[in-house]
Amino acid sequence: MRSPDDYVSRYTRDVSLDPRTTCLVVVDLMYATGHPDYGLGRLLREQGRFEEARYRFERIQQLVVPNTLRLLEWARANDMRRVFLTYGSEVEDYSDLGPQMLGICKNTRNRKGLREHELLDELAPQPTERVINKITPSAFTSSPIELIMRTYGVEDLVFTGVSTNMCVEGTMRDAADRGFGCVLVDDASGADAPEYHEAACVVLQRLYGHVMQTDDVLARLEGALAPTG
Repeated sequence: MRSPDDYVSRYTRDVSLDPRTTCLVVVDLMYATGHPDYGLGRLLREQGRFEEARYRFERIQQLVVPNTLRLLEWARANDMRRVFLTYGSEVEDYSDLGPQMLGICKNTRNRKGLREHELLDELAPQPTERVINKITPSAFTSSPIELIMRTYGVEDLVFTGVSTNMCVEGTMRDAADRGFGCVLVDDASGADAPEYHEAACVVLQRLYGHVMQTDDVLARLEGALAPTG
């Protein structure tokens, strides 16, 4: 766990990470955004610009997906809530998207019904796991995620996925504003460049939440279940 000591971060609220009131939120690990042969990866190859995203896709394959799977496996084994977020259009002509998201979704073929809009096969959700689509970077702006979390009785959210500085950060900021305790899993999230990821980590631990490693999150979750006395 990062332990910043600037004058703001020291006031960041603590989180209990009790599995009974915690939800794992897996953000946008889809073919449109997370696979080098589809969506963004395909588009950049066609443009001759794939090198700009090589770091992104290598981090997803080597770090983000494996560590997200570790957290998923633990959550499933211990009956902790987990949801998957996606983004993209839900209609064929992309007319439900605002101008902020329209261009990138069209050009990466990111809409319901296409392979690009599906979660990566390794992360296939189970029947009890909710997939929540959004049409803005923050899920709290354009999806029922808050209602779902309140219904589940969730107090703390653990975030993984991409991009750290976009949809992950946007959703985590809004979650904190609504009173949820938040954790960003450093080695289970990623962005287009290391400096983007690092900047988001630095900013988010200033009141919005904590930045932890997968091992630390798992240890905290295990500790919350350990008998006391």
